[in-house]
Amino acid sequence: QVQLLESGGGLVQTGGSLRLSCAASGRAFSSRAMGWCRQAPGKEREFVAGISSGAGNIYYSDSVRGRFTISRDNARSTVYLQMNNLKPEDTAVYYCAAKAPFTTTPRAAREYDYWGQGTQVTVSS
Repeated sequence: QVQLLESGGGLVQTGGSLRLSCAASGRAFSSRAMGWCRQAPGKEREFVAGISSGAGNIYYSDSVRGRFTISRDNARSTVYLQMNNLKPEDTAVYYCAAKAPFTTTPRAAREYDYWGQGTQVTVSS
């Protein structure tokens, strides 16, 4: 089991930046692939970024590649999402997600096993 707690969301203007953090508690963080997904009102939850346990493999959705950066600090059991050049269409609740240990890094929201409560990101035009 793993518990995930996101922080860092907020209101930002178009072109601005935010950094989301996800603190994990529980077992085997350093053996888990981690990810960020988001859900806008009236839409399905979508994959944003994923990172393998050792950070050797990193994946992004086409909509955020080049603007967002996922990273992790296994010593602190924390994963980050640096979001630059934010756009109004990035407005959503952002969720931290974890996979069972020793598995591949998902590139779809439905493949993650554990979820945080989410943090709201709002980008004003």
